[in-house]
Amino acid sequence: MRWGVDVMRHILAVLVENQPGVLTRVSGLFSRRGYNIDSLAVGQTHDPGVSRMTIVVDGDDQVIEQVVKQLDKLVDVIDVRDITVDEHVDRELVLIKVKAEPEIRGEIMQIVDIFRARIVDIGQNSLIIECTGDEGKIRAIENSLKPFGIQELVRTGMIAMVRGPKYEED
Repeated sequence: MRWGVDVMRHILAVLVENQPGVLTRVSGLFSRRGYNIDSLAVGQTHDPGVSRMTIVVDGDDQVIEQVVKQLDKLVDVIDVRDITVDEHVDRELVLIKVKAEPEIRGEIMQIVDIFRARIVDIGQNSLIIECTGDEGKIRAIENSLKPFGIQELVRTGMIAMVRGPKYEED
């Protein structure tokens, strides 16, 4: 990828037919152009025949505009929007397994409370913590728990939704 002045993070909201192979076709479009997808989250919408993809990718406006146009031409793509500059809400989910000897659990629980996270599993010498928030919050709780020893970590990737009324068909 060429890194220049105009390269920025883009958030694409893509509605697709809930069909086998759609994810491969969409991700292949980015791969053929030499772009790495930073984050990809896919899930069924309120309509079981439609899934929504939230794709986060770095690129300059011109290239992303071309990718959006090419995505829009794919048969299974219903709608694609670059919501980067729109007012939106974004969230990510992280599960963090941290070393937690019984004598230090109280300290870890204080951190969990500060971040409004939850302990979802207690092992003999570990805790699994669930936290939801924007990228900054996820990074902050991860950094706060590092000194205890992170054993495992998994993140969902970003999901995002534009604030206000639903996009209407143009």
